[in-house]
Amino acid sequence: MTDDSFLKVLAEGGYQVEALARCYFPDGIYVKTAGDESLFEATKRQLQKACVTLFEAEIAYQGYLVRTDILIKQHNHLKLLEIKAKSIGIDELKTLESKKGAISTKWRPYLADVAFQKWVLKQAFPEYTISSHLMLLDKDSRCPTEGLHRKFLLIRDKSGKPEVKQVQPLTEEDLSVRLLKEVNVDDLTDAIWSECAAGRPFSERFDEFSRDYFAGLKTPPVPKKACGKCQFKTQAEEEAQGLLSGFKTCWQEALGYSDRDFLEATVLELWNYRGKEKCLQKGVIKLKDLREEDFSGCDDGRPGLSAKKRQWLQIEKAKNQDNTPWIDSDNLRDEMKSWVYPLHFIDFETAMLAIPFKKGARPYQCFAFQFSHHIMDEEGRVSHVGDYLNATPGIDPSLDFIRALKSELENDCGTVFRYSNHENSYLNNILSELSNALETPHDLGELAAFIQSITKSSAKSKTHWVGSRCMVDLCDLVKRYYYDPLTHGSNSIKHVLPAILNRSTFLQQQYSQPVYGSPGGILSRNFINRQWIVYDQGLIKDPYLLLEPLNKEAPNEDIEWLFENEHLKEGGAAMIAYAKLQFTEMSDFERRALEKALLKYCELDTLAMVMLVEGWRDLVL
Repeated sequence: MTDDSFLKVLAEGGYQVEALARCYFPDGIYVKTAGDESLFEATKRQLQKACVTLFEAEIAYQGYLVRTDILIKQHNHLKLLEIKAKSIGIDELKTLESKKGAISTKWRPYLADVAFQKWVLKQAFPEYTISSHLMLLDKDSRCPTEGLHRKFLLIRDKSGKPEVKQVQPLTEEDLSVRLLKEVNVDDLTDAIWSECAAGRPFSERFDEFSRDYFAGLKTPPVPKKACGKCQFKTQAEEEAQGLLSGFKTCWQEALGYSDRDFLEATVLELWNYRGKEKCLQKGVIKLKDLREEDFSGCDDGRPGLSAKKRQWLQIEKAKNQDNTPWIDSDNLRDEMKSWVYPLHFIDFETAMLAIPFKKGARPYQCFAFQFSHHIMDEEGRVSHVGDYLNATPGIDPSLDFIRALKSELENDCGTVFRYSNHENSYLNNILSELSNALETPHDLGELAAFIQSITKSSAKSKTHWVGSRCMVDLCDLVKRYYYDPLTHGSNSIKHVLPAILNRSTFLQQQYSQPVYGSPGGILSRNFINRQWIVYDQGLIKDPYLLLEPLNKEAPNEDIEWLFENEHLKEGGAAMIAYAKLQFTEMSDFERRALEKALLKYCELDTLAMVMLVEGWRDLVL
């Protein structure tokens, strides 16, 4: 297993969830070989028993092989259990199918996995009846004990593969509430085999795919929306080193593209566009081939760009080969005049643990473990004035986190900024969890009032509010008032920051010397004499690339390819670092180094927000 795959396993908690699930079957047996027998032969030997529960049973039929998580034999019946570190609540069971009765896209990969395992079992054991189940984390369950997650540490074996080390036996109380539930999926796995595409059931196409695979034949590539998230893309410097782009290889074969074609923007880059798949199917690949009439008539009546106007602006700039930024100076200036100084910039690092670390918590209950806080006064002076980090193993930081944040922001009425809805969502979650905690904090009223003062209620909230000092979302302002072709359609702060640095002469002058964290310079809590303007081939280098990776196994910018969820792409490096601090064995030196790296990483997030506002002040005031 590669280092970055190990990081994904660590972040998602799958191995620990499997270990916990097997603890609910105390009579279960790991299939082990004896002498020179194969794992398949050892499985057959164990299945000669009338009743047995097997872990990692290996079943083969012709050229097909599966290894089951849990296989339970009861006389002539086989019960297949596939463990997934994915959560589901009682009200979500119906989401396994779409409203039209088709398999849910969200659940299809998991169901397809089980469907294949069940098929191999049927072929190998036609005399048995077989039932198939997903074993999923139960959102409605509550952890019965403190520190359950710390009983499962993730380590590497001698070959480098991850494995779980159970450091303490589970008690009767630990097992008194099952955190995983079994969901029978027989109807859904059967439906997968009967699904039709191009007039042919999947069972027929499966035979065709199998023949091609065993014959070593490559499936012809077809450009799809998913190509936008291809993990096999390369940067120019990587290609100069001789590395090949899997993305380019596929598109060259499918579309006959030359290197020059790849220099032009495609529909894959178009922001927030739901018609990408249809365009690709029609052969409309490049932005310059899209028509204005498809993006007209959707003025939402608000200042700045509507979604369709922003999309057309991106297309128009691609058509005209216009690489200049667009800024709605008048409306952005009006927005900035409404701000109250000092300005506060905050960013959170957050996590969700599959196995809860405290009694009464739910699987994947979200919490914030870190924040950074910059301020800017009316004269434009910037200071990094506060931060918080609590990554102590087994400690729930939520209460201390919100108290620390309150103490940072309660001393004035300055405007508070976030970037995207993440901070608002997590503060809503913290409020909900504190209100429903087994032990009510003595200052709940004060904390609740503070949270509601800087947030707005979520769409699912039973009560609705907009705080008197509700945080301003800088990402929303980017969407309405600012577009730069250098971002390639992305509104992520990780892409907006390098763009604004390359446009603002003020930022280039301000940060071209090592003044950040220097005496008489800009106050920093974690950096000393840092220079942020560094050029690379004529462009300013992304400041995030100037930091040491949070995780030595993979660069921060590569972490995003491990995840499909957009939030995990943005904060995955920090979440993995937190998971390391919780679930792996490390020295005190390693722990301090990782915590120091986390503090720097989060500080740069709020500094990036500061730089964006400084750049706007330079461009419009």
